[in-house]
Amino acid sequence: MEHPENSHEYKGLTVNSGVSSQPTVNPYRKPNRARKRLLSAGEYVEGILKGNVSILGQAVTLVESTADIHQSLAQEVIEKCLPHSGNSKRIGITGVPGAGKSTSIDVFGLHVLQKGGKLAVLAIDPSSERTRGSILGDKTRMEKLSQEKDAFIRPSPSAGSLGGVARKTRETIVLCEAAGYDNIFVETVGVGQSETAVHSMVDFFLLIQLAGTGDELQGIKRGIMEMADGIVINKCDGDNVERANLAAAQFRNALHLFPPTPSRWRPEVLTYSGYFNLGIDKVWDMIDRYFEYVKKTGYFERKRNEQAKYWMIETINEQLRDSFYHTPEIRTLLEQKELRVLNNEQSSFTAARDMLDFYFSNLRAK
Repeated sequence: MEHPENSHEYKGLTVNSGVSSQPTVNPYRKPNRARKRLLSAGEYVEGILKGNVSILGQAVTLVESTADIHQSLAQEVIEKCLPHSGNSKRIGITGVPGAGKSTSIDVFGLHVLQKGGKLAVLAIDPSSERTRGSILGDKTRMEKLSQEKDAFIRPSPSAGSLGGVARKTRETIVLCEAAGYDNIFVETVGVGQSETAVHSMVDFFLLIQLAGTGDELQGIKRGIMEMADGIVINKCDGDNVERANLAAAQFRNALHLFPPTPSRWRPEVLTYSGYFNLGIDKVWDMIDRYFEYVKKTGYFERKRNEQAKYWMIETINEQLRDSFYHTPEIRTLLEQKELRVLNNEQSSFTAARDMLDFYFSNLRAK
């Protein structure tokens, strides 16, 4: 194209034609490597039983996948690993955000490894309600533990469905136990319903609390306190020692007001400092005493059996719910019923009953 600036009227001024367009793809870019093929169920199981961390991680990814082909393969792997599971101490760890759960797991885990065990840490990471994304940064807060060869750290996103991720965590426990990990830590999101889900898959439930946060009674919540098998006050160091001891005394007094636990074990209240690695041995001694007590009384096996039945029922409920909402006829009927409810033509309860009647009478036989 001729530029007017190149006219004789503008002598001494020229406009270059410019450079040619550059390719959008880097010519030096190497083609992607071929995706790894899916192993067979037998290959996954063989690798897991040998303690192959890479194959264990791949198997956990299968468990977390929502693809049908992955789920069927994952269930086959879990079934074959089941006879090799059940030989670990399952410990749930919860506490309010900022209580120092990750730091505590770091030092607790090192204490376990020093005693000669192997440790798997399964952390349920909160997901964004807007993007459904998760940081999955637990390894960065477990600096020392993440460098140990006998430690396996696996964060999983909650993705807005605590029930679903809890079931997958329960299945991941089976895989980790089959791989030889005799200590399993399950870290909760730290809010509300997640504690109940984690409590239903562990043997010992540890509640981490803080002192000097302004309202000491705020931490004395009946629901979470009744689930706890042990309560520990973190950050008992420096100027906070006196406040931590006072908070421990308040928690001990509060525990006397609660009915006995199903195991008849009286939860203990201890203080420690995760950052300065103080009192860690006392916390773990308490956990060892608990396991010795419940195995002697037979409660350990009873609780494991109750948990197995609980997750069977939960899985049935989840499958029924998915089947109901993923049925095309139900989706169409749901839109119609929503309009009737919003227009005050039908109550919410009768609309729900009509949909359930339609589902069970027309679709159950398919």
